[in-house]
Amino acid sequence: MDDLTPRQVDILRAIIQEYTESGEPVGSEILEKKYKLGVSPATVRNEMVLLAKKAYLKKTHFSSGRVPSAKGFRFYIKHLMKAKDLSTTDEVSFKNSIWDERTESHKLLQQATKVLAQKTGLLSLSTTNLGDIYYSGFANLLGKPEFYDMGLTRNFFTLLDQQNYWERILDRFFNFDDDILYLLGEEDFKDPMFESCGCIFGEFEGNKIKGIIGVVGPKRMYYDELSPQIKYISHLLGEIIIEQGL
Repeated sequence: MDDLTPRQVDILRAIIQEYTESGEPVGSEILEKKYKLGVSPATVRNEMVLLAKKAYLKKTHFSSGRVPSAKGFRFYIKHLMKAKDLSTTDEVSFKNSIWDERTESHKLLQQATKVLAQKTGLLSLSTTNLGDIYYSGFANLLGKPEFYDMGLTRNFFTLLDQQNYWERILDRFFNFDDDILYLLGEEDFKDPMFESCGCIFGEFEGNKIKGIIGVVGPKRMYYDELSPQIKYISHLLGEIIIEQGL
């Protein structure tokens, strides 16, 4: 699987699981205690060094542990993640919560963005080719430890009002083959300030309107739970927009 051995895959999976839950750099000791990897702590340490050399892990300045890099998360999303099915109840709830606003694109997208923030516990954002930006869930973001950093938070909130930035993301999406676009850290945001941030976006398109909707949060999001929600609501918006001739 790519350039990783089965053992390295198991260790990377465990590190991503632990980091997603704790938000702290992961050391070999915690892996030994919590995860049945079937190898000695020394072997785990050696494999972590190799994973770092292959750029799947990064070493932080303040800890001997490692954190997954954007490359590590992308490997997980592509090869290891088992997306959780959205229940029929959740699908009906999504649809009912935005259905009454279906005839006006502005109200539809505003409501869909609000509902997505409520259901995911993150900041939700949508933007269209008409120059609209909708976002909801500031308080959700401020509850995440990564955003206790006021410098990061201030810069990110400033970014929310930069329409041309999100237009570039929208343009990038429509030159992209997959249903879901993941923005992970510095390499995708093009700014080291946002190394700890991540986004998940889905696309929608009607006769006049095309756009993206998704969530913004820490890079250590629960991608297996969030990706199906983003995929469903973006497809739902596309269906409604086409039906309404928007």
